[in-house]
Amino acid sequence: MKRKVIGIDEEKCTGCGECIPDCPEGALQVIGGKARLVSDLFCDGLGACVGTCPEGALSVTEHEAGPYDESAVMARIAPQGEAVIRAHLEHLLAHDERGLHDQAVAYLQANHISVPEHGPAGCPPPSPGQRGRHPHPFAGCPGSAARSIPGGRHIDGQKTPGPQASELRQWPVQLALVSPDAPYFDDADLLVSADCAPFAYAGFHGELLRGRILVIFCPKLDSDLDAYVAKLAEIFSRHTVRSITVVHMEVPCCGGAGYVVERALERSGKKIPVKDVTVTIDGQLA
Repeated sequence: MKRKVIGIDEEKCTGCGECIPDCPEGALQVIGGKARLVSDLFCDGLGACVGTCPEGALSVTEHEAGPYDESAVMARIAPQGEAVIRAHLEHLLAHDERGLHDQAVAYLQANHISVPEHGPAGCPPPSPGQRGRHPHPFAGCPGSAARSIPGGRHIDGQKTPGPQASELRQWPVQLALVSPDAPYFDDADLLVSADCAPFAYAGFHGELLRGRILVIFCPKLDSDLDAYVAKLAEIFSRHTVRSITVVHMEVPCCGGAGYVVERALERSGKKIPVKDVTVTIDGQLA
């Protein structure tokens, strides 16, 4: 069957092993000085290890592979103790794999193994007031937890009168669609934004986009981040980009925006000043 699994570029891999702790399923091992995918059965294809590789040697690929087996993974993980079990459960929740998470919990219960308190990776543990509301309590992650945000917040309580002018200076803006040869990248101040940030931050146009060239992508849902690294590297190589501002949400899965820019700069060999801007879930700058 065709499905997503981790691909390893052996030429880039140095065998440093930094990816190993981020694969609690045990699908990766360092063998012969290189990271290896030891079994398709253990690789869920969600890519938790990708962002930790300092050489950019890991990517999510799609090819013929055996079906992922959550029970086999749990049989491998459970003997390694509570910390590894927790890491695996949090990994599944962080990628919204509720079905696999429930299978993992069912395995633990069937084998009389305690289910550790856990939340999606990067989120705090449940507060005392949150415990006991669910048979397997976990704290809601800002990246996936449903919440309402009060509206009507304006500077000094006043709405800005009249329509606001767009600060967008070029089209297209999606990184998959822009051309590395586009002339608007010449002497540009580049704004690299995660997809959700412009919707969350009301001042995006006036404070962040003004005077900048924009490219956007989603570091969580877009599958081919390697292609984005390659395209940004081309842009950096072919043009004199004066500065880069990276805008992303505060949720852990959005941190990949900065990772893509860093890898692209390394590949291009350019030294361009980078500013990081974090937008909180309630629409503020962190």
